[in-house]
Amino acid sequence: MAKRAKPPAKRGTSPSKLPKVGAGELLTLLDFVRYAVSRFTEAELVFAHGTTDPVAEAVFLVCEALHLHPDQFETFATARVTAAEGRKILDLIARRVTTRKPAAYLVNKIYMRGLPFYVDERTIVPRSFIGELLDQHFGGDGDEEAGSLMSDPGAVESVLDLCTGSGCLAILASRNFPNAEIDAVDISKDALDVAARNVGDYGLQHRLTLYRGDLFKPLGEKRYDLIISNPPYVDAEGMSDLPRECRAEPKLAFDGGADGIDVVRRILDEAEAHLTPQGGLLCEIGRCRPQLEAAYPQLPLLWLDTEDSEGEVFWIAAADL
Repeated sequence: MAKRAKPPAKRGTSPSKLPKVGAGELLTLLDFVRYAVSRFTEAELVFAHGTTDPVAEAVFLVCEALHLHPDQFETFATARVTAAEGRKILDLIARRVTTRKPAAYLVNKIYMRGLPFYVDERTIVPRSFIGELLDQHFGGDGDEEAGSLMSDPGAVESVLDLCTGSGCLAILASRNFPNAEIDAVDISKDALDVAARNVGDYGLQHRLTLYRGDLFKPLGEKRYDLIISNPPYVDAEGMSDLPRECRAEPKLAFDGGADGIDVVRRILDEAEAHLTPQGGLLCEIGRCRPQLEAAYPQLPLLWLDTEDSEGEVFWIAAADL
C-alpha cells in the first residue's frame, strides 16, 4: 500500500483546454518542464505516486516522453526537442491535468531505487519506503548509525512479500538477498498479472514465485527468514478524503478498515507461524503508528525512518512475536 497523501485544502478545477503553445515557444527540456510545472500548479494536482512535487513530476514525464532515465535530465536539460517530441510531451502534460490520473499510469512506468517497473490501473502505483530500508538496514555494510538488522544478506534463504501488488518490493528483495528464494502473495489476480510481467522483465522466474490468496493462506506451513509487507492501511476517514489521483487506483490496495490496521493486525497475529527463529517482519503502516501501539502495547516494535518518512515502518524479530 502507498503512503497516503494529504488531500489539498482546495480542489482545483481541471481546465478542459490548456494554453495554446505556439511553434518555437518551447525549445528545450527545461522549457517543457517549466511549462508543465505551471500547468500542474494551476490545476492543483496532487503528487503522491513516486514524485512529491510538480517539478519532480514534470521531469519524470518529460524524460519518459524522450526515453530518458530521470537521472539523465540534468545532462540534457538545455537540449532542444524535436517538434514530434514536443507534441508528445504536451499531450502527456494535458492528459495529466485533464484526467488527473497518476503519471505512472500515463507512461506505464515507475522507478523504485532507480529501477524501472511496469505499472497500470490493475495495481496500485508503488511508492513504498521499504526498498530504501532494505538498503539501509539489511546488509553487512549498513552505516554504524543506521545499524544492520541482518548482518549477512547472503545467509537469508527465504523472503516473503505480502500484498505484493506489482511485485516491485519482491524484486528489490531479490537484489538485496542474492541467495534467497522469494515468494510474493496478493489477493488480486489483476495485480499478480502485473507482477508476473515485472518478474519476467527481470528474469526472476526461477527465484520468485507468485501466489494468489489472502495473506498467508496459500503458503501452508512455509517459514521465511524475512517477511516484508506494504499492506492496505488507510482508515475510513482517509478513504473518504482520498484525492482524485488516488481514486484512480484499486480501492482494495488502500482500505485498511475503520482504524486502518485491519490487515496489519492479521499479519502480526499470524507472522510468528511463518518466520524462522532468527527471522523478522518489516511492515509499512503509514500514519497508523498510534493505533498499532495502542492495539499491541506489549510488542517491542522498532520504528525505522527514511529520508522522507518517520515512524511509518516497523521491524519486529520473530523471537519478540
